[in-house]
Amino acid sequence: MPVAPSSSKSNTARHDMSVILVTGSYDHEIRFWEAWSGICSRTIARTGESGQVNRLTISHDKRFLAAGVHKKIHIYDIASSSSDPLVILDGHGNNVTSVAFNSEGKWLVSGSEDGTIKLWDLRSSSTQAQRSYDNAAPGPPSTSFPPFLLEPFF
Repeated sequence: MPVAPSSSKSNTARHDMSVILVTGSYDHEIRFWEAWSGICSRTIARTGESGQVNRLTISHDKRFLAAGVHKKIHIYDIASSSSDPLVILDGHGNNVTSVAFNSEGKWLVSGSEDGTIKLWDLRSSSTQAQRSYDNAAPGPPSTSFPPFLLEPFF
């Protein structure tokens, strides 16, 4: 599992990713774009995998990308050139429609068309949700909560 960021900065050379744009679609690919030039700088092809990319979010420290891929959440290291996720979180019964990191990067919240909202502890070695809530409202739940609603729980 990814862990909360340390205070030291990585000295690895890479493109200026101060403005990151990431796209995903039904073609199953995730693409990183240099926002200033419009050039695609990296593609995660996901060949041989099923499931469209429904939702993407970048952690506040820009270290991790969470991708809602069909019923699962794939966590990628943004600085890595690998197309393999660091971890795959499994637990929703239908399409993942929203994902959000808390400001410290320790927790991830996800919502699905199955009507559930799940909390994932990214410091844990478990790939199962720590908490699950039923959303009685019709339609997919949103996890675009204001930070003041998320922080007290984490």
